[in-house]
Amino acid sequence: MRQEEELDDQFKDLAKEYPEAGSKLGIALSTLSQIPINGMRVAPENGTNGWYIWCGEELSSNADFFDPLHVEHIVKYLPQVQAYLGLPPGYRFLIDNNGYEDIWYDSSLLEGNA
Repeated sequence: MRQEEELDDQFKDLAKEYPEAGSKLGIALSTLSQIPINGMRVAPENGTNGWYIWCGEELSSNADFFDPLHVEHIVKYLPQVQAYLGLPPGYRFLIDNNGYEDIWYDSSLLEGNA
């Protein structure tokens, strides 16, 4: 089996914790025209599913950087991230429009440091 196929199989095994319908994610709408696309999933709480998604190189610490969005509406803004939303809390992804993809586990996301 090729390394690319092995990675695809590993990704499929991980991507099984899809957010509950009606739950909210945080999306940085003001960054949608930028590349790459970043996502990180912290522990879900208070009706959120833990996902925070932004575009570009910088993750802002401004309190109003992320806008709430019901998970069902992500297809309107960034349909290409749907495949990653099943990753469990603690995971990040980074993709671009040229086929680049990186998925990794970041334990700090579950330690309250996100």
